[in-house]
Amino acid sequence: MSNRKQLGKLFGAQIKMMFREKQVWFWNLFFPVILMVIFMVIFAGGGGSDFKAKIAVVKPSANETSDMMESYLRQIPVLEWESGQLVSGEQADAWVKEKDVDAVIVLPEAEAATLRLIVNKENETSATTQALTGILDQLVQQTNYKVAGIEPMFHVEKTSVTSGSEDLSYVDFLLTGMIALAIAQGALFGMVDMVEMRRKGLLKRLRLTPVKMGLFGVAGMMVRFILGIVQIVLLTAIGVFGFGANLHVDFASLLVAFFVGALAFNAMGYLFSSFSKSIEAYMGMANIVNFLMMFLSGIFFPTSGFPEWLVPVSHALPLTYFVNSIRDGMVYGEGIANSDFWMGIGIMGVWGIVAFLLGALIYRKAKIEVR
Repeated sequence: MSNRKQLGKLFGAQIKMMFREKQVWFWNLFFPVILMVIFMVIFAGGGGSDFKAKIAVVKPSANETSDMMESYLRQIPVLEWESGQLVSGEQADAWVKEKDVDAVIVLPEAEAATLRLIVNKENETSATTQALTGILDQLVQQTNYKVAGIEPMFHVEKTSVTSGSEDLSYVDFLLTGMIALAIAQGALFGMVDMVEMRRKGLLKRLRLTPVKMGLFGVAGMMVRFILGIVQIVLLTAIGVFGFGANLHVDFASLLVAFFVGALAFNAMGYLFSSFSKSIEAYMGMANIVNFLMMFLSGIFFPTSGFPEWLVPVSHALPLTYFVNSIRDGMVYGEGIANSDFWMGIGIMGVWGIVAFLLGALIYRKAKIEVR
């Protein structure tokens, strides 16, 4: 049988074998879709213009300062007043404790007194609380200027720039991160059949047949490449048509990133299969690595916001560079001309080569087949 025909038959057999496993369907298709939709709804469901904070306002006594601040508060469109009127301190405390409001604002009791912000302890560090703190800081500053009769000399003007297109949004950031994660997961979990085949001695028997083991490996890699393409198309369609993602694809850099990343994570799956004595052990190892990289590789949030001690850990993970290279190919469209892109490709390549060599060495040395 010619190599071409043998490769075709091996490819068909591995397609059937892979999609016969329910775990493959879940980890490679359903799980990435479910995870992406959840995070899209939570973090990308609304922009800054949709921000609203529900507040209750307490005015212990009427004075010029409290009247002025009340007037300013009523002019801020992002603040929704519970009941639309001033309330008593007891009522406001009950609302904030029951989380019926995001915060309570207590106006000053006298001239030059303190403006108080009361929030639920559980929401003390939330984004809404931080936003309200910033709003009230500006309100106090504006009131101080008004009382002192001072006209501010300096003002802040906010603009934004990006190395990508002007329509770049968090939806695009999250979508490309989820695509990279899905491909990495497909590769990490895709070698689970190797564990069972080796444990039952099937690989040993396969070597005794005319089948070329190199073609067996190539066929398996082709199956995972096709699965990766399906993942990209499926997640991109959901992101674009379901959440309005804006992509600017550079096919050359996307193909390079996909090819090298898929090889690297397949090699890691191959390494896990080489020393796993059971499917449970393999899945446990793959899950630990998967979840570690999922939250430390900049998929959901930029790594620049990590604590300083955690940044080197993120930079050591291959998924960090895979995510960045996929974004270069799908959002920024400048991967081929970017030196950082090629550095990331090189680091992923090193991870893949080292993992494959270690896996091959362990396969030659270890013997855990059932006799």
